[in-house]
Amino acid sequence: MKVAIVHYWLVNNRGGEKVLEALCELYPQADLYTHIYHADAFKDSVIAQHKVTESFISKLPWAKKLYQNYLPFMPLALEQFDLSGYDLIISSESGPAKGVIPAPGQPHICYCHSPMRYAWDMYHEYRSQSGWLKKMLMVPLLHYIRRWDQLSSMSVSHFIANSRFVAKRIKSFYHREADVIHPPVDFDEFAISEQGPEDYYLILGQLVNYKKADLAVRAFNLSGKKLKIVGEGEQFEELKKLANANIEILGRRPFSEIKHYLAHCKALVFPGVEDFGIVPLEAMASGRPVIAFRKGGALETVEEAVSGVFFDAQTEKALNQAVVDFEENMGSFDPATIRKYVEKFSKAEFKKQMQVLINEQLPNK
Repeated sequence: MKVAIVHYWLVNNRGGEKVLEALCELYPQADLYTHIYHADAFKDSVIAQHKVTESFISKLPWAKKLYQNYLPFMPLALEQFDLSGYDLIISSESGPAKGVIPAPGQPHICYCHSPMRYAWDMYHEYRSQSGWLKKMLMVPLLHYIRRWDQLSSMSVSHFIANSRFVAKRIKSFYHREADVIHPPVDFDEFAISEQGPEDYYLILGQLVNYKKADLAVRAFNLSGKKLKIVGEGEQFEELKKLANANIEILGRRPFSEIKHYLAHCKALVFPGVEDFGIVPLEAMASGRPVIAFRKGGALETVEEAVSGVFFDAQTEKALNQAVVDFEENMGSFDPATIRKYVEKFSKAEFKKQMQVLINEQLPNK
């Protein structure tokens, strides 16, 4: 069977790309299609073993760095891919990916990490944080993108969401039902530390506004407790200026260090609203609990009093109280129990569920 997998862009190997790796393992002969491909970022990945075709976005000036600025051209770029010779199309959607044109009767299964946040549920937040010129341009541009996004959803024969939270948004924005299959965690990459936790909390991930690392910095400034922040993004410089001496802003770190920080932190702090959130699972695979805001994908991964605790308002007071409550009950969190709890999110389970669902959607031969 000839399979085409369409992914929005391949520039960093993060959660969405881990899903793509699992799909590549399911279909080792599949061809990949994307807007931008940074080959160096995937030289040690199974992705590098597949034929990768880039859209014309990759040929535009400074596209390797400024690819997101070419969002208005991505719908047209997707429509230039001729996938008519494939038996199955799988799109991996978070940025524009599902807008390819399938042949009549050709199955197109979309694994949706998230409908585009900046076009839908976070549109007003992104717009309010933009300068006047960008704000003025966003209004007609994202009006067009929303209309195209809804129209392109009609070419998908079946949706799979990465969480119940995302499935509800697919229903709201596209008026389509979606099955839910949670993304995979490669448990073999993580291990419980024999030495136990050290005296710090951890934030790990992209430093963008909606992830609310700034909330954690303000909270830990008040409490004086130690916090390490690993990641890069638009908030990096702001956080460095905001943080007191008890907070380390470490930037991007190699995977070997990330595994160490995950295995040795007191707990992972997860203050934003995520569609799913793979980082909490990586912390739990390392035997460490999670302190999370009670909304979004964290509700599907963190089991209160078993693998973490929640706080109910995105305020410094609420987060600090959750840390206090956690420390009062820290001895009740067993690393082996935490790791055992999240085994259901393994790569093997993901591949098994995906294979069953995809087979159900294929026409009878």
